[in-house]
Amino acid sequence: MTGRRRTRTTSPTPPRPRKAKLLYASALIACASVAVGCGAIPGATGGSGDGPVKVMTWAPEKTNATNKPGMPALAKAYARWVNAHGGINGRRLEVLTCNDHNDSVAAAHCAERAADEKVVAVVGSYSQHSRAFLAPLESAGIPYIGGFGVTDDEFSSPVSYPVNGGQGVLLAGLGEQLGKNCGPVSLIRPDTIAGDELPVLLNSGLKAQGHAQAADQRAAEDATEYSRPTRLALQHATSEPGVQGCVVPALGDRTNTFMDSFRRDSADYRKVHTGTVIGSIDQSQIDATGGRSGPYEGSYVTGWYPTANDSRWNPMRAVIKEQAFGDNRIDPADAGVQTTWIAYTVLRKVIESLGAGEVSPLTIRRELDDGLKVTTGGLTPTLSWRFDAQTAAADFPRLVNADVTFQVIRDGRLTSQRGGFVNMAKTLSVKS
Repeated sequence: MTGRRRTRTTSPTPPRPRKAKLLYASALIACASVAVGCGAIPGATGGSGDGPVKVMTWAPEKTNATNKPGMPALAKAYARWVNAHGGINGRRLEVLTCNDHNDSVAAAHCAERAADEKVVAVVGSYSQHSRAFLAPLESAGIPYIGGFGVTDDEFSSPVSYPVNGGQGVLLAGLGEQLGKNCGPVSLIRPDTIAGDELPVLLNSGLKAQGHAQAADQRAAEDATEYSRPTRLALQHATSEPGVQGCVVPALGDRTNTFMDSFRRDSADYRKVHTGTVIGSIDQSQIDATGGRSGPYEGSYVTGWYPTANDSRWNPMRAVIKEQAFGDNRIDPADAGVQTTWIAYTVLRKVIESLGAGEVSPLTIRRELDDGLKVTTGGLTPTLSWRFDAQTAAADFPRLVNADVTFQVIRDGRLTSQRGGFVNMAKTLSVKS
């Protein structure tokens, strides 16, 4: 990605040496947990002893829909930084990357390769095809740490350890944010399996504010223009006289394409607000579309983390400056890059907690399931995946971080609309 802003920062501290009650989804997962007696011991290589710790990060690249090249790029930069400072507990970190191509077959191949390569974890990754990649990971007992949270399956699989609340908390949070500020709401979302989950989540937040449901409009994920969805959205958002409605594009990388149509067509309608979520918009997109004079000015935005200019991101920025200064794929304001940073922070804490012991898929999962607490410098609440630390949201049993941030675009910049985090666990637990 281009347009990356750089700031002068101090270097982060180099890496320092130093039950769950889950019912497993299948006998094969239970077999992987006890390891012995089922044939192979998952992860006996790739991280045991004093050898390198081998992990994988995957994301779609060079496709016609959502692309996240900064995630594997940051993973590689993180490994270079770790290894330049002595590794983790003296172990080198080896990062393999894979392109899932926004395709279920390719996503499954990435997971199968992870098993064949005997990685100890898949870390900080993005894929819409959880049903394709989770089965191979579950069969091999490989933990999936810090996926982007784009599908509900990431919040139910026993090998998944999400670091944010995924699309679920973002859409529910946006619903609450818009329910206080908008008249009729129109949602434009991908006509995909993952997209089918979005209306229910947005409506849960609207319902919490006593607001009517949003109009649900499907659109092609890889369309080159959105004139028809734009006009339908504007018709609904302006359907009540005297109130200002809101249009919500949740189209990932195609949000900018939608906004091109929106900018043209909105001249024929009364003024409306727009609202979206981090992942469909970031600061570089706002800059590229005109900043304060662009179509996003005044938009309501819900995110997982503090805004990109927050000082809590300085350690990540220092690593990028040291190891990937010229790599324009890595945008510090991108939610995928930020999630990858947090996921690797979790991995590092797990390996440090294992000390001189074996690092394998089994030992990593045991450490996480037994209640290891991971702090992230205030970027998230303290993370723990112990059974009793999970939320009460029935549809998201692996959800441990239901916090969101409310933001608004003012003078072309993403700024905090409300200080601190807002917890969405209660809203998700009564999801309509």
